[in-house]
Amino acid sequence: MKRFDRLIVLAAVMITAVFVIINVIPGSKDSDVRLHSIEINRIVRVMTDTGEIPDTALYRTITGIYPQTGDNGFYDSPNEYVIREINGKLYRIEYSEDPGSDGRLCLNVTAAGFAVFIFGLLLWLRQTVIKPFNRISELPYELAKGRLAVPLKESRSRYFGRFIWGLDMLREQLEQSKQSELELQKEKKTMLMSLSHDIKTPLSAIKLSAKALERGLYPEPEKQCETARLIAKNADDVEKLVNEIMHANREDIIRFDVKNGEFYISSVIDRIKTYYAEKLSGTEFTVDNCSDCILSGDPDRLTEVLQNVIENAIKYGDGHYIRIGFSEEEDCRLISVTNSGCTLPENELAHIFDSFWRGSNAGTRKGSGLGLSVCRSLMTKMNGDVYAEISGGDMRITLVCRKG
Repeated sequence: MKRFDRLIVLAAVMITAVFVIINVIPGSKDSDVRLHSIEINRIVRVMTDTGEIPDTALYRTITGIYPQTGDNGFYDSPNEYVIREINGKLYRIEYSEDPGSDGRLCLNVTAAGFAVFIFGLLLWLRQTVIKPFNRISELPYELAKGRLAVPLKESRSRYFGRFIWGLDMLREQLEQSKQSELELQKEKKTMLMSLSHDIKTPLSAIKLSAKALERGLYPEPEKQCETARLIAKNADDVEKLVNEIMHANREDIIRFDVKNGEFYISSVIDRIKTYYAEKLSGTEFTVDNCSDCILSGDPDRLTEVLQNVIENAIKYGDGHYIRIGFSEEEDCRLISVTNSGCTLPENELAHIFDSFWRGSNAGTRKGSGLGLSVCRSLMTKMNGDVYAEISGGDMRITLVCRKG
């Protein structure tokens, strides 16, 4: 902002210099003096030759020619003049030293109009571009530091209004995510403490029963069998609690906010085409034509699912081609993403939607094994489904989307 203000000051200095050049530097007056001297000499020659006073309208600087009549007023004139003797008689030739005043006035008016335009443009840029941008320049830093509480003021700027609105939505989303994460961590710790306490009871019973058997406190076979059954029952309880912990942890990882509604399929496909058309410049990326229809679900989450599937195709395919196709099935629209170069064994296909599972074809590629698991969870929450198949060396993942 300060640099732009310096630019405005510099523009003011330059415009002032232009006015000084036009009005103060005396070079133009020198040319005017030369002009009126030339015209006076020309009049003297004409009058010497003809003996008649020429019309002053033919000259730019000459305002009047007056012969001496014998009165004392001959030398009194408010105008600039020179006295010349022509054919034995004195003449007062009046002239103007500034015949170019009209020209300078025109230059001044032009320069003033240009100055107003430049200042108006700079001030407009300052108010509509620089000032709104300066307001949001610190936002990424604030977001990185986790300072999410202060909202952005709304702006009616046609250039930054929507951008500021989007950044404020991002700030709110990050703030909500932060609060949700804190609540989730609190719930998780409470649950783990509760389950840990619940596990202690069956573990204590198992340990007591095991010690009793070790010391031979139950010599009767029937009592020994009953103790063994008690140990097995308590072990089942421990296993059940452990499974609950694992299930709860898995659900925490893939917990997403899905806002189901109705939207046109074209709104999602257009976003995908625009995003990947440039990113997949070295891959044959094709999207089949499809008739537009209304789907039921969350367009942002469906876009996220498609992005996950396509990124998976980019990572594990051979980069030859990726195709998006469409088909109908009862009241559903099916969206299929097919990529060439599938190296996943068919006997592993049933596990690709499991959490933290990675196929034998992963190799050294980085990943968490959660991408397709997240896709299934999101599609389920949108009342849809997702499945995969391998055919002729191609991997095809199909999203089943409900129509609205």
